[in-house]
Amino acid sequence: MSRVTLAEIEAAIRNVPDFPRPGIQFKDITPLLADGRMFAGAMDHLLAGIGRDEVDKVVGIDARGFIFGAAAAARLGCGFVPVRKKGKLPWRTHEESYDLEYGSATVAVHVDAVRPGERVLLVDDLLATGGTAAATVSLLGRLGARLAGIRFVVELSFLAGRGRLGTAPVLALVTY
Repeated sequence: MSRVTLAEIEAAIRNVPDFPRPGIQFKDITPLLADGRMFAGAMDHLLAGIGRDEVDKVVGIDARGFIFGAAAAARLGCGFVPVRKKGKLPWRTHEESYDLEYGSATVAVHVDAVRPGERVLLVDDLLATGGTAAATVSLLGRLGARLAGIRFVVELSFLAGRGRLGTAPVLALVTY
């Protein structure tokens, strides 16, 4: 297991008040990423309890989920699947729209990104209201994926996003 503690990971996450607008307390993970030891430790904790033979693909959500998802896939020796914002993938896609507090958004995945029955681990940097993650879970269901788990670096539990993610096991390293 990692020599980096969860308390150290939490301490490495910078709080930025009033970003991107007044009243928001943004949780900035860039200091964590900038420190190789901390980033490796966060990856150790994110992948704790997951064996190389338990996951066929890691799915990362646009954009910071790509950082952690790709690193997870490399460590597990499996493929990486990007879930992107609508219009960003070059081939045929499945799309899922969801509501945001200020409008709506759509995420997409290639129609052949995951084969039916493949075991996937969904990884993202932050769970807030759960809209993006829930839309991704829905997309993975349409592809026939078996969701092995969902992992986040940060969870804003007061926004109750976890309740939108179904029955797959959810882990967050730091919860506010």
